Amino acid sequence: LLRLFGGGPVGLSTLAVAVGEERETVEEVAEPFLVREGLLARTPRGRIATPAAWAHLGLTPPGSHGTGNGQGDLFGA
Repeated sequence: LLRLFGGGPVGLSTLAVAVGEERETVEEVAEPFLVREGLLARTPRGRIATPAAWAHLGLTPPGSHGTGNGQGDLFGA
């Protein structure tokens, strides 16, 4: 979720394919654990990684490089 999708949002079926598990397994086993641990959130647009997930893996969330608006730079300049 973090590396492939930049933290999301991503749909359940897409996430299941990315991790090589059945949709039901992700929804009934992995997702409840990650939500309880505060690492994953469900939104109307899909699943997203929380700031705690980024910190847990020692990664920097995209858009947190001082721009202040939370949006990436379209042209990388």
